[in-house]
Amino acid sequence: MSCYLISEIEWLDTEPMKRYLPLVELSKQKYGGRYLVRGGNPRLLEGEGNVRRMVVTEFDSVEQAMRWWNSPEYAEAKAIRQPVTRCRVVLVDGDIERELPAA
Repeated sequence: MSCYLISEIEWLDTEPMKRYLPLVELSKQKYGGRYLVRGGNPRLLEGEGNVRRMVVTEFDSVEQAMRWWNSPEYAEAKAIRQPVTRCRVVLVDGDIERELPAA
């Protein structure tokens, strides 16, 4: 069952992004991640606050996404990103049938 990794990222210093992006892309490819959204032009339709760069990545399963998240390949990329970003990352299960009440 697919799952979706949703990241909201604000880069405080964009210079390290040049090293981060190739590493994160290769690591996601290795673990089966597929980009669905990368940046775009996010618009806040409801709620409060600023909307920052959004990235949505699909994985075949929660287990596969967690293997990527905890991998040595992503650890190297994460070490570059974390000191220079404000970031929220959410992993969402893609099983919509499980969430719907019985009719």
